[in-house]
Amino acid sequence: MKAEKIIKPANGYLMLFVTLLFFAGSIALAIQQRNPLYLLITAISFIGFFGFILVNPNTSQVILLFGKYVGTIKDNGLYWANPFFTKKKISLRASNFDSERLKVNDKLGNPIMISTILVWRVTDTYKAAFDVDNYENFVRVQTDAAVRKLASMYPYDNFADEGHDEDITLRSSVNEVSEALEKEIEERLAIAGIEVLEARIGYLAYAQEIASAMLKRQQATAIVAARHKIVEGAVSMVEMALTELSKKNIVDLDDERKAAMVSNLMVILCGDKEATPVVNAGTLNH
Repeated sequence: MKAEKIIKPANGYLMLFVTLLFFAGSIALAIQQRNPLYLLITAISFIGFFGFILVNPNTSQVILLFGKYVGTIKDNGLYWANPFFTKKKISLRASNFDSERLKVNDKLGNPIMISTILVWRVTDTYKAAFDVDNYENFVRVQTDAAVRKLASMYPYDNFADEGHDEDITLRSSVNEVSEALEKEIEERLAIAGIEVLEARIGYLAYAQEIASAMLKRQQATAIVAARHKIVEGAVSMVEMALTELSKKNIVDLDDERKAAMVSNLMVILCGDKEATPVVNAGTLNH
């Protein structure tokens, strides 16, 4: 037997009535008839009480007989079966697992802290009960292993200045990374008959020893990007100013004066502080 087998034993309510009838009746007859043979029926009836099996909603009972797998009861209710059956309860409910924060290296070798949130449930009780030693611990260990592998496949963030322009990163590509993580964990947990309902990154950050340096790097990247936009806008504005002055013949500027004007405008538009104008009361040459 290498696969799950669904069984449905006898109705427990009917057997409860029969067992109580035999148990109470044999005691009454033993007292009335003074015949010890009725006590044998009482003992057999008492053993019958151990055959009752209660299955709650979204739970299952794996049934064994002297080490041999008999089947699994998944329908909730009260049942009766061989009193010598061994019963093992396995929950079919969805379970949450929030892994510990692991310190691993990303694709670029940067140490990061990462954790995952996993939602899973048992679909094959035979595999969960017999193919792995402890399926709940198996989920924890294999999830940690999958997270370590995933972190080494992608960089934390893009660093185009070093030639590491990646399409998928741990920080920005949430959906793609979650899909890859879910697929990796599902492949690892298939041996235990476990279905992965959802897997996603729960925590992601640089390790403490490089967090400060990486924050400065991100700030510098943001400043450079902002300066780039400012310069683009300033050049466009200077070009527009020169074009309008020339088009409307407001003032006739030679190349030297144009260069001076461009220099002044660029300083004003690209500077961090407000410019302080200086009024020239003389001619353009002084």
